Amino acid sequence: MKVPEAIGARLVRGRRPRGATACGVTAPVRCDRRTKDLTKRLRPGDIAVIDHVDLDRVSAEALVERGAAAVVNAARGISGRYPNLGPRLLVEAGIPVVDQVGPDVFARVREGEVLRLEGGVLYRGDTPLARGVVQDSAAVDAAMAEARAGLSVQLEAFAANTMEYLRRERELLLDGVGVPEIATRIEGRHVLIVVRGYHYREDLAALRPYIREYRPVLMGVDGGADALLEAGYRPDIIVGDFDSVSDQALTCGAELVVHAYRDGRAPGLKRVRDLGHDAVVFPATGTSEDVAMMLADDSGAELIAAVGTHATLEEFLDKGRAGMASTFLTRLRVGGKLVDAKGVSRLYRNRISPWALLLLVAASLLTVVVAAYSSPAGVVYRTSIAARWDAFLYWFTGLLT
Repeated sequence: MKVPEAIGARLVRGRRPRGATACGVTAPVRCDRRTKDLTKRLRPGDIAVIDHVDLDRVSAEALVERGAAAVVNAARGISGRYPNLGPRLLVEAGIPVVDQVGPDVFARVREGEVLRLEGGVLYRGDTPLARGVVQDSAAVDAAMAEARAGLSVQLEAFAANTMEYLRRERELLLDGVGVPEIATRIEGRHVLIVVRGYHYREDLAALRPYIREYRPVLMGVDGGADALLEAGYRPDIIVGDFDSVSDQALTCGAELVVHAYRDGRAPGLKRVRDLGHDAVVFPATGTSEDVAMMLADDSGAELIAAVGTHATLEEFLDKGRAGMASTFLTRLRVGGKLVDAKGVSRLYRNRISPWALLLLVAASLLTVVVAAYSSPAGVVYRTSIAARWDAFLYWFTGLLT
C-alpha cells in the first residue's frame, strides 16, 4: 500500500521526524486511549501514545497529518484478525512505531512531558518507562501476511453480523420505519454525504464543478461537517453521535440529526443542547453514515453522492467494527441512487502541469514573433513601429527640454 498522495506530497522519504536524532526521538508526549481524541490536540513533533488494536488507515492518516514524530501503541497495531492498513501507512511515512508497550504506559507518563523514544524503549532521562516491539517494514509485512491467512474467519464473522443486523433492523431497512422527518427539503434534489474518511479531500476538490452546478443538499457525517467547512462549504444537515465534530460546525446553522442507540439513548443530544440548539433524534443500530444514507433516501433524494465512505471489502474490514455489516446492507437498500465519489479525483486528474502549459504558451509566442520578424509583412510592421517609437521619443524629449 502506498502513502496517500495528499499526505505523501508533504513527506520526504528518509527524513527524520521533527525531534528525531541519531539516538532516537525526543519530544513531548500526548496520551489518549482514543486515537481520534488524541489527534485533536496532537502538535507537530509530538510523540503520540495510543491504545489502538488493529490501527485503521483513517486513524493513521490523522496521525501523519498532525505531524506525529513517533507513535507508541499500548496494544498490537496488527493483531492478526484481518489485514488492517494503519501501521503500513505510518511506516511508509517514516514515523517510528513501537507496539505492545502495555496499558501501564498511561499511568507512567505525563501529558506534555518531554521523553525519549529509542530502540523500542520510552525513557524519562535514563529511566525506562515502557518497552515494546519496533514496527518496521519487515515486521509489518510479516504481520500482514499472517493476518491475510486468517481472513476467511473474519469474512464468516462479517456475514454473521450482516444477518444479525438484517434480523434486528429489517423494518427500517425494508420499509423505512423509524426514519424521522426533517425540516430541510430533500425531495427531488441531489444529496452529497461527506464522511471524513478515505480520500475525502481529493474527492471534494474534484466535485467542486458538480456542487456549483447542481447545488446538492450538503450532509456532513460527524467530522465530515468540518471537512465541508474546511473546503469552503456550509453543511445543510449534520448527522452523527457528535463525538468527533467541532462546536463551530454544530453552530454553523445546519440542521442537526443525532444518531441515537436503538433504545433511544442519545449522548450527543446533551452536547447540542448545551450549545443552545435542538436536534432531531434518529435511533438506529448501524453507523452514522448508514443513518445519513437512509435519511436521504427516505426523504426522497433523487441521487446520493458519497464522499469518504466505505465501499470495498478491505475498507469494511479495516474499520474493524461489526457494525460495518450495516453499511453493506444500507448500500443495497439505497441501490441505484448511490454514486460513490471515491476515485473521482483520480479519474479526472489533470495530467498536464502548469509549467508545461506555460512553456507551450511561451513557445507559441516565440513562433509568432519569429514568423512576424522574418516575413515581408513583418518588415513593414517593424518599420511602422520603429517610426512610431521615434516619434514618441521625440515628443517625450521635447516635454523634458
